[in-house]
Formats: sequence, C-alpha cells, structure tokens
Amino acid sequence: MSISDHALKNDFPEFAANILELRKSDDDFRKLSDDYDSLDKKIRGLEVRDVPTDDQHFNEMKLERARLKDTLYKRLTRY
Repeated sequence: MSISDHALKNDFPEFAANILELRKSDDDFRKLSDDYDSLDKKIRGLEVRDVPTDDQHFNEMKLERARLKDTLYKRLTRY
C-alpha cells in the first residue's frame, strides 16, 4: 500500500506562501494546521506500521482530517 503524505504544503503547493504567512499571523489558522498535521502523522503512522485499529476509528480519523483540510483550504483561498 502506498502511504501518502497529506501535508498542506504537499497538497496545496500553490498556496505555500499563504500557508507560511497565515501560520505567522493567524493563531487560529496555526492551531488548525497543527491539528491537521498531527492527525495526518498519526494516520500515516498507523498505515506504515500496519497497526491494528478498528475501521470505525480509522475512518473517523480520516474524516476529521478531511474536515480540517476543507476548513484550511477555505481559509487559504480567502486570504
């Protein structure tokens, strides 16, 4: 199985400058992006180590990551 790194800078390279600027100037954006990065690392860690986790928990984590990404994307496009 291929494990994708869904870091914001990888998924939205066209917004790299905005990501850096918002992380410096917007505490809420920084917290959301930190939460997103942390959750993405947890998900990738489980995938890489093939750690047993129930499907519901794993799917909930992925849904939360998608929700955070959508929120961050909206903030990036409005910046």
